[in-house]
Parts: sequence; structure tokens; C-alpha cells
Amino acid sequence: MQPKQIAQAAREAGEDKKAEEPLILDIAKLTSIANYFVIMHGNSDRQIRAIADHIVDSLEKKKVRCLHVEGMDSGNWVLLDYGSVIVHIFYRETREFYGIERLWGEAPLVS
Repeated sequence: MQPKQIAQAAREAGEDKKAEEPLILDIAKLTSIANYFVIMHGNSDRQIRAIADHIVDSLEKKKVRCLHVEGMDSGNWVLLDYGSVIVHIFYRETREFYGIERLWGEAPLVS
């Protein structure tokens, strides 16, 4: 799968588990760390873990392997690293506090 397809599949999988305000930022022209950030949030640590697990499972079914997972223990901010795509799943207040969309405000949104 191409990076944009991975990002879109991750967003869709998050939506399956009722992730709120999912969006995709195209960061390829701003940094070399990845091509896309997928950002969403949940309302409890249980929901955040469920969203993360579902994204990993959904992408594995499409033969896309997660390279690294961070934050599953705390459930405040889970990061899924797919190389060219980084998925951020926040607890609502954590997302508001870090304002990652503002930090990467120059990045265009992907529809």
C-alpha cells in the first residue's frame, strides 16, 4: 500500500471504533520523519487502546505491519509507527494540551 492509502485505512479503522475528529496531515514537505500524520482522539483509556488495537489489526489484514507502538500502557497518547505514516491517538484533553495540529499548522489536510 502507498503511504496515503495506509493513512486513509488507519483513519477509517479509527472511525470504526468511534474515534473523534480524525484527520490526516500531509507533512511530507515539512519533515523527513514521515509523509503523513493521522490524528484522532478518544474519551477513555479503554477506548484509546481499542482504537489502536483495531487500527493495528485492520492494517495487518492488509499486509501492513506496525513498526513500533508507544503509549499503550498509559492510554493518554498512543503512537503507531508505520514508517511513512505516524498515527496519534490521544485522550481528548491530551490532544487539546499538545495541539499537534497547531504545531503542524502548515501541513495540508488530506480529505
